[in-house]
Amino acid sequence: MANKESYLGEFEHIVLLTIMRLNNDAYGVTVRQQVKQLIDRDVSIGALYATIDRLEKKHLITTRSSQPTPERGGRAKRYLTITPQGLDTLQATKKSLDILWHGLKLNNVVS
Repeated sequence: MANKESYLGEFEHIVLLTIMRLNNDAYGVTVRQQVKQLIDRDVSIGALYATIDRLEKKHLITTRSSQPTPERGGRAKRYLTITPQGLDTLQATKKSLDILWHGLKLNNVVS
């Protein structure tokens, strides 16, 4: 996980974890709703889709389109699935963060 292509930014990390949590129901609107509900972070749909595009270019997720539906004005949903590479990257990020957090005492921070 040493190169820029596999590095996860904070929001990318959040989006990947949310996609995993939603499993087969992960698409833009549900990801946005879950992020708001679970961590009280309100994100624009544009910022979310920019991140989704970036994750797809890094091969950390794949997307597929549903059939267009009348209730969506004839538009299809773009479903999101984490790839094995995405899962590996998440696990490596967690391991790195666990190493950095291990042994820290927050009350020792100088203000």
